[in-house]
Amino acid sequence: MEIITLDIVSLLQNEMEQEAKTTRRMLVRIPPEKFGWQPHPKSMTLKKLATHVAELPGWIAMALTTDELDFNDNPYVPRDVKNTGQLVDYYEESLKNGLQALAKADSAAFTDEWVLRTGNTIHSRSTRYDVMRMALSQIIHHRAQLGVYLRLLNIPIPGSYGPSADDNSF
Repeated sequence: MEIITLDIVSLLQNEMEQEAKTTRRMLVRIPPEKFGWQPHPKSMTLKKLATHVAELPGWIAMALTTDELDFNDNPYVPRDVKNTGQLVDYYEESLKNGLQALAKADSAAFTDEWVLRTGNTIHSRSTRYDVMRMALSQIIHHRAQLGVYLRLLNIPIPGSYGPSADDNSF
């Protein structure tokens, strides 16, 4: 029996690539004519939620190449995608940036501190690894929200970790 060992970088790369398959299947189903739809006034619009999912792999690169994010110096401005193709392209760009940064990463730096702040207000202090894990978890979390949005819009849901009620191709 052959024993295969993987380092943490390889494990994270594999996870990103596996999650990317499901995320792509979800994003390609988002109709641009429904971008402004939201299930509740307190909920994000479909476009805002989908764009957030698309940008999240870029947080991997940010965690590995910066020491912090200060919203005073970098106010959040979401990408303004006009159609599904641009949304998917944005996701692919974010994914590529995250995977490239991870490929160059030294796992010894994963325990370095990374800070999220707005000026002097510290929102969180985490390790780089914790920020990367948070980004991956956020992709999964918000992708699940997208699934609810699509269900409410009567758009078939792709399977994620197995078949869905709409897709039994697993």
